[in-house]
Amino acid sequence: MRLSRPSTYFCAFLTLLNDRLGESIVFPLLPFLLASFTSNGRTLGLLAGSYALAQFAFTPLIGALSDRYGRKPVISFCVAGSVLGLGLFALTVSINWQAIPWAAGSSIPLTLLFIARLIDGVSGGTAATASAVLADISPPEKRAKAFGLIGVAFGLGFILGPALGGLLGRINVTLPVLLAAVIAAINLALVLVLLPETHPIEARISLPRRRELQPLSQLAKVFGNPQVRRLCLAFFLFFMAFNGFTAVLVLYFKQAFGWGPGLAAAAFLVVGVVATVVQGGLIGPLVKRFGEWRLTLGGLGLVICGCLLITLAQASNAQGVVFSAVAILAMGTGLVTPCLRSLVSRRLDDSGQGAALGSLQGLQSAGSFIGPPVAGLAYDTLGRTSPFWLGISLLAGVALLVAGGLPGQESPTPKAGS
Repeated sequence: MRLSRPSTYFCAFLTLLNDRLGESIVFPLLPFLLASFTSNGRTLGLLAGSYALAQFAFTPLIGALSDRYGRKPVISFCVAGSVLGLGLFALTVSINWQAIPWAAGSSIPLTLLFIARLIDGVSGGTAATASAVLADISPPEKRAKAFGLIGVAFGLGFILGPALGGLLGRINVTLPVLLAAVIAAINLALVLVLLPETHPIEARISLPRRRELQPLSQLAKVFGNPQVRRLCLAFFLFFMAFNGFTAVLVLYFKQAFGWGPGLAAAAFLVVGVVATVVQGGLIGPLVKRFGEWRLTLGGLGLVICGCLLITLAQASNAQGVVFSAVAILAMGTGLVTPCLRSLVSRRLDDSGQGAALGSLQGLQSAGSFIGPPVAGLAYDTLGRTSPFWLGISLLAGVALLVAGGLPGQESPTPKAGS
C-alpha cells in the first residue's frame, strides 16, 4: 500500500506520543505551577477537570470531522490546538504577574490557564484521529499489530513525561511546560510536511445530525441498554474516583510531606512504568489464568489498598510508603481498565459493540471532569485525606456493581478451568 510508508506510521506514532507526553509532563507539576496564583484544591480540581470537560464535549465532533474532511486537516488542527494551549499555559506561568500593576492580584492569570486547558481539551482528538490513520493504512489482518503502536506510544508518554518533568522541574518548574509546547510544535511541523491524507475522498461521509454528536445523548443510549448498564455505571464511577484523588495527589505530597517537583514527578514515573508493564506484558497471561471478572475485582482491591497506604504515610516514611502505594495503584488500574472494558464487550452481541464501547470513552471523560472538582472541594472543606476516603467509598461501590452480576443474567463468575 502506497500510504503505508514509514513517515505515515512515524507521524501517527509521534502524534499519539505527543498526546500523552504533553499531559504527563504538565499534570504532576500543576500544584507547583499554580503556587503563585492559588494553593486551594478546588481550583486545582477544576483546572484538572476542565481539559476532560472540553474533550468530552468535542471528541465526537472531532471524529466526525475527520470522516468528512479527512485525517490530515483534523490532526493538523488538533496538534495546532495543543501548541496554542500549551504555549499559552507556558507563557502564563512564566510571567511575573505581581510586577504588572494592573494585573497583580487579579484573576487574569487563572483565567488564561483555564482558557489554555480548554483549548488543549477541545483539540484533544489527536489520539482518535491518529488511530484512524493507522486503520486507514493497515489491512484488516495487520490492524492489531498497527494498533499496538497506540499502547507503545501511550506507555512511553507516561514514562517519559514524568521523567522529563521531574528532571527539568528541579531546574525551573516552567521548563517542562515549555518543552511540552516545543514538542507539540515539532509534531505539528512534521504532520504538515510528512503526513499524507489517508482517508480518500470516495470514502468520506456526511456529518451526522447535530443530535448524534451530543455526548450526553450517546451516554443515554448506553445506559438504556440493560445488558451493560450496571457495568457502565461501574466504569464511570471508577474513573470519577481514580481521577478525583489523583488530581489532588501532588498537592497532598507537597503540603503533607513538603515534596518538590522531582519527587512528585518520580511518583508518576513509577505509575507509568508499572502500568505499562501490566498492560503491555502481563494482562494477557493473567486474563487466561484468572478471567476478566476476578482480575477486575482484584484490581479494585489493589487500588483501594494503594489509597489506604497513602493515608497512612507519615513525613518520616513518606517516600517508601508513597512509592509502594502508587505502584500498587498502577497495578490495580492496569488490571481494571482493560478487564472492565472486556466485561462490557462480552455482555453484548456483535450488533451492539460499536455504540457501547465507543461510549465508554465518553464515560471515562465524564468521570475525569467530575471527579477532580469534587475531590478538590473535599480536600479544602473536609481535610487533606478526604479525597482518598471518598475514592475508597466509590471504589467499594464499583466492586459491588461488578460483583453483583447483571439483572436477569447468570453470575459472571468464570467457569472452572477458565
